[in-house]
Amino acid sequence: MEMIHWWLYISKDDLETERLQCLQEGKDLTPLLAEFGRVKSLNLKDQGNQSAAQGLLDETISLPVRDDFPHVEPSGLEEIRAARLRQSSMGVNLPRGGLFDKVYGAWLGRVSGCLLGKPVETWRSPRLWGFLRETGQYPLGDYISVDVPEEILQKYEVDKEGCFIENVDHMIEDDDTNYTTIGLAVMTRHGRGFTSLDVANLWLHEMPILHTFTAERVAYRNLCLLIPPPASAMYRNPHREWIGAQIRADFWGYSAPGDPELAAEYAWRDACVSHVKNGVYGEMWVAAMIATAFSTDDVSVIIESGLSQIPYRCRLAGEVRAMMKWREEGVAYDEAVRRIHAIWDESRAHDWCHTISNARIVALGLLWGDGDFGDSITKAVQPGFDTDCNGATVGSIMGVIRGASKIPTKWKAPFNDTLETGVSGYHKVKIRYMAEETLRLNEA
Repeated sequence: MEMIHWWLYISKDDLETERLQCLQEGKDLTPLLAEFGRVKSLNLKDQGNQSAAQGLLDETISLPVRDDFPHVEPSGLEEIRAARLRQSSMGVNLPRGGLFDKVYGAWLGRVSGCLLGKPVETWRSPRLWGFLRETGQYPLGDYISVDVPEEILQKYEVDKEGCFIENVDHMIEDDDTNYTTIGLAVMTRHGRGFTSLDVANLWLHEMPILHTFTAERVAYRNLCLLIPPPASAMYRNPHREWIGAQIRADFWGYSAPGDPELAAEYAWRDACVSHVKNGVYGEMWVAAMIATAFSTDDVSVIIESGLSQIPYRCRLAGEVRAMMKWREEGVAYDEAVRRIHAIWDESRAHDWCHTISNARIVALGLLWGDGDFGDSITKAVQPGFDTDCNGATVGSIMGVIRGASKIPTKWKAPFNDTLETGVSGYHKVKIRYMAEETLRLNEA
């Protein structure tokens, strides 16, 4: 019996992703256009043709960035710090009870936002908006229900047994919460001096490879080939700027309350296992925002504090600042959503799953949510793209701002303070316990 795992093969979609990635990185693909065409014409499900695809990826990664590329996008920590415009250090002065309320709120908020977006992850906007409108759930204001007429379920190809509110009594496993848990496990085992290699080894020991996706799965494969970080992020990895690192940011923010620079450093150590450039910046930005949220509830200050930890002239910073400008100009929420969809084509996997497209939506939820927990997470899920990731990130930040005690009950009650993960030692845990462990590590 033949053993075939297509996820180990380089596909034509991977090559198209690599082409787009290189163009966005500012590389001149002219010398390789003919080779792209030749390799994409091959049957890449024939293992004998995989060497051609592998060779092409080896060539693209070595291409230089054009001299006229307007962005400055290093991947090393010191180079990133040198490319910042300015730094910020907020500080935090809360009694232990107040700090715990914010840490607990962060965990609850992350789970809540993830649960809101999880059942419609991978849905493109016509399907999502059509379903919500026809079921009276648009604009989104609560967890999504499938207590609707059967003909609508059939029309939108909805699996009624999916992770919808009627089927929930705890938060089921999701990569967005797996990685937050892994952050806790890394800090528990290795302390604040943990390294990228510690992160990589914990993945290998505690997380099955098929619980990973896109850039993380490629990096995992590279680790198994004894390619260590940061090379593990670069080698034959078309997904190197996708959202995977950004969704791993949260625990590093929980671990550095009031210290965005430290949170961003923790995030860099984690991100460079699997990502480069804007893939890394997304994780640093989110971690720094969360750290800042312990000190202020002003989302504009929080967003700018996060941006202060990444290169000023990177693509991510430019697009997030564009969101802030739209808000200042009074652009309506629906118009902002329309503009994002005009810039990033959700029908392409690369655009749908890229760090920057989803960072725009995280900023959208924070800025147009007006400080309301529910409005913020729903405004981060309703636009589409990576719904559970964006809901979770915004939920985490708003959870810190509001604290567990001020998150409305309707957003907390359905999952009964219980989280299921795929991480060894944390298969089914109380969320309060995860918050207690986080605070214990912070005080160690």
